[in-house]
Amino acid sequence: MELIRGLNNLIARSRKFPDREYVVTTGNFDGVHCGHQMILRQLREKADELGLPARVLIFEPQPMEFFAGTGAPARLTPFHKKVALIFENGIDSVVCLHFNEALRSMSANTFIEQVLVSNLGVRALIVGDDFRFGYKQSGDFELLREAGAKYGFSVSKNDTLIWDHHRVSSTRIRVALEDGDFALAEQLLGRPYSMSGRVMYGRQLGRTLGVPTANLSLKGKKAPLQGVFAVQVAGLERCGGAKLMQGVANVGFRPTVDGEQPLLETHIFDFSQAIYGERIRVIFRHKIREEKKFDNVSLLKDQIMLDIDAAKKHFGLL
Repeated sequence: MELIRGLNNLIARSRKFPDREYVVTTGNFDGVHCGHQMILRQLREKADELGLPARVLIFEPQPMEFFAGTGAPARLTPFHKKVALIFENGIDSVVCLHFNEALRSMSANTFIEQVLVSNLGVRALIVGDDFRFGYKQSGDFELLREAGAKYGFSVSKNDTLIWDHHRVSSTRIRVALEDGDFALAEQLLGRPYSMSGRVMYGRQLGRTLGVPTANLSLKGKKAPLQGVFAVQVAGLERCGGAKLMQGVANVGFRPTVDGEQPLLETHIFDFSQAIYGERIRVIFRHKIREEKKFDNVSLLKDQIMLDIDAAKKHFGLL
């Protein structure tokens, strides 16, 4: 498995192995959901048919983030998690190009010649028939087919996965998460929705209230969900915990204490070990309420106690 970041590194790699060819697809792959997994299987099957490695092309930031800035939808998966999930689906190579003004203004033909043909080593390309690329999205599926005939690579359509009469998409999963429909999100993702990270030091407010929390930074990124949730926590075995622990979590800005950065705070039931620096995974199972601002910390503590009871009832612990 190889991860190549940046056009210069891709050029250097292609010069080192000028005759290496790949079966290629491209897209955002945010969430690497069931629809993406089907495309990756199709890519893998085509690569095996031709006896070639499978390669995925992605962009950072995602094009919509470049154009919309803070108005872009929240990501389902951070970059490194997305790459890991892609590799888990049997992909040999991931190329990530920086989406900047130079790439945005690149003509469709230049993109084909300089990226796909000269440096990606494309032998077969799999994209959606509505795929658009190049300056002002001037390139389309037909242009790729014409270029394939010229440069000697095949172009085929990727599959579309339909679930309950609707296309599986990252947008549909975001809506499910916003609605607290974690069962639907799990069906569309092919796994429960979760957030992972290393436990960081916080302001110790939870500990002073008698409800210590394991805090994960969201690194200033907008989360696809906010509020208070019943959760399970994985990754605590080495600290004396069970494979899955239950808890209650808040995702948001903590308005009662004037929080400035988004944070995931998780109170783990019947667990008191110090786990700073440990990597954990928080799995969302049930939405309890929206995040809200209380008039004082005492009222916040009273609500936290109610949230703990609600989460325990969800898990059958009360």
